[in-house]
Amino acid sequence: MKFTAFLKTRGATAAIFMGIFYAVAMLGIFLPGYTAIPGNVDKLPIAIINDDAGKNGAMIAENLQENLPFKEIETDITNKQALKDLEHNDLALVVHIPKTFSENIQKGEASSSIDFTINEAGATVVSSTMNSVVTEINNQLSTQFSQQTAQGVLMNFNVPEKQAAELAEKIEKSYVGNVVTINEIPDGMNHNMLPMFLTMAGYVGAMIGAMQLVGAFRASRGKASKTRLFAYLQMAALLIAVVSSIIAVGVAYLIDKPSGDLFFGIVGQQILNYMVCFNFTAILIFLFGEGGMILNLPILLMQTIANGATITRDMMHAPYEWMSHISPMYYSVQAYFANLFGSISPSPYIWSTAAVGAAAMLINMAIVAFLHKPMPVQVSETEVEKKAAEITA
Repeated sequence: MKFTAFLKTRGATAAIFMGIFYAVAMLGIFLPGYTAIPGNVDKLPIAIINDDAGKNGAMIAENLQENLPFKEIETDITNKQALKDLEHNDLALVVHIPKTFSENIQKGEASSSIDFTINEAGATVVSSTMNSVVTEINNQLSTQFSQQTAQGVLMNFNVPEKQAAELAEKIEKSYVGNVVTINEIPDGMNHNMLPMFLTMAGYVGAMIGAMQLVGAFRASRGKASKTRLFAYLQMAALLIAVVSSIIAVGVAYLIDKPSGDLFFGIVGQQILNYMVCFNFTAILIFLFGEGGMILNLPILLMQTIANGATITRDMMHAPYEWMSHISPMYYSVQAYFANLFGSISPSPYIWSTAAVGAAAMLINMAIVAFLHKPMPVQVSETEVEKKAAEITA
């Protein structure tokens, strides 16, 4: 057999196709998706709340609105509501100028500060970007108010204005930016990526499981009704979901050590995640057989960006944002962030995950009912002999 003949075999041609297809799919999906960083940072919504009774707060709020690189800046909102929105990741940053800010600045009190609140329980790019933005703002404000405050203090002690200006630079800065971080995530990238990795583990396992179990479903046609085989398929998937989820969460606990109180909740979510992803990926396999697995790969790659672990919906390009609304990975990742590190209930995300799974299962049931032709159930020899014995008796 010549090498050229070997290359024409089914296995070789399939390997060549997959090598090219996977490279094109991965680069064609990942590279455009990540152009959103930092290109779409300006789409992140923030809030600036000015409660200051003096002039300084209004001046700072106006300057921030003009100079910060964000298109969506909310100002007509209370600090309480803004912090609530921040917990739900509807805002990326909350800037609060307190009521006594101008008064404290004029007195030179060290308590003259602005609160910058960031939520870590969300996309990693958001928290890191907001920290950089806040650091830059604080540096500018600190420089601006240090000389202004010191000069005013010295003039109150009858120091000549010219001499006060010269001495101002030697006075300790009175402005301190108060950076508040809610829902802090422990140090280590393994903690930041745990929601995504748990979700990915369930998704990839479910996708491969769907290929194998749908194959078993097809191979078993004629041995039982398609309704019974579909039920067997779902029962087998559930069994795998339970076993694999306990093991997956156990590994996560060995390495990341989340709170023990969360164990059963995380296991339950991982089981749900597996079943939803199983039915989601099984749709194409029911429709196209092994070819459906090839189509599932780019959908998987697209969801690694659309799941919200790295960038938020606000930053995503349109195709990825659309995918996030029907993606089981998006809702799973957000539920894990809320459950593991957040201060809000993961229930809305879990219900959304379940809704995606229910829709996927209904689609699979419709495919089996209307596109898979019924086959006569073959009776085994054992069953024939058993029935004959019953008749004879």
